[in-house]
Amino acid sequence: MITYYDDKSVQVTSTAVRVDGRTFPLAEISMVWHRRGSRSWRVLAGRGAIGAALAGPLVAAVLGVGLAIWLHRSPVVTLAIVGASVLVGLGVGPLADFLFEHLDRSYARGSRQLEMWARWRGQPVRLLRTGDALRFGQIYRAVQRAMESGQAPRRRQNSIGASDSIARPRSRP
Repeated sequence: MITYYDDKSVQVTSTAVRVDGRTFPLAEISMVWHRRGSRSWRVLAGRGAIGAALAGPLVAAVLGVGLAIWLHRSPVVTLAIVGASVLVGLGVGPLADFLFEHLDRSYARGSRQLEMWARWRGQPVRLLRTGDALRFGQIYRAVQRAMESGQAPRRRQNSIGASDSIARPRSRP
């Protein structure tokens, strides 16, 4: 038995798919498909908040430089305002790495609910529902691989040459 995917709630092997304690033998599954739900506004709002947190200090720095130029104060005051603005802009550096990591994870997880369905014993059955796009893709691919491995090969293919060529011995002169 080959294990294609295994976590706390889903296991995909060469013989069955187990989801939350329910077992679906591959021999009884005739078809697998997926559905995407609507976008989650909560996830999109979170991404917008991260973007605003990244842009906020930079906008404040630019506004500070503009304010320093607009005020026409002495060079010392102007330099102090510009210096403080630049420090605010640079302060986003260490924070940016943390925020970009969260933004990257947000895109890896996705913003939609994803469902995997199968035709099991002639009836459509929802195998899985998750909002984690990365995990969903891994599980879906594991089910595809498990189902493909269970099918008998149609014919042997030559590893070199065109896929429709059949290996034949060469005649030597």
